[in-house]
Amino acid sequence: MVNFPLKAISVRQPWAWAIFAGKDIENRDWKPRNAGRKFRGRVCIHAAKGMTKDEYLFARDFMRKIGVICPGALHLRRGGLIGTVEVVDFVEKSDSPWWMGPGGLVLQNPVSCQYTPLRGNLGFFNWLVAEEVEVPSPLAWMNDDLMNC
Repeated sequence: MVNFPLKAISVRQPWAWAIFAGKDIENRDWKPRNAGRKFRGRVCIHAAKGMTKDEYLFARDFMRKIGVICPGALHLRRGGLIGTVEVVDFVEKSDSPWWMGPGGLVLQNPVSCQYTPLRGNLGFFNWLVAEEVEVPSPLAWMNDDLMNC
């Protein structure tokens, strides 16, 4: 994976997918002393392994309200790198339709990439391609037709 930034940040699905569909804010509840608030530059987006049915439904419904059609739960890659994005600021308010607060990373210039299985971590982290990373299997609830629109 040549030319990828060393730093990554894990984002739960379907919010990670949304970054490549126009999501320009990654909402965070980081305290003022969190060093991640000062980070600027290109970072890898790691789609976290976890995604509950309630998280998916909330995000899907939120996206519909702002005119974005979220892929079905089975189609969202989890547990690996899915692209890069530039972090240009950290704000405590925004007019973005993606804003939920109380704070957020301002994102620009997303570039998707081929999915690469990878272990995630909290905050910004230095990533390494592990030899054997288990790609998460679909969860039983993801087979529901309601989740595959």
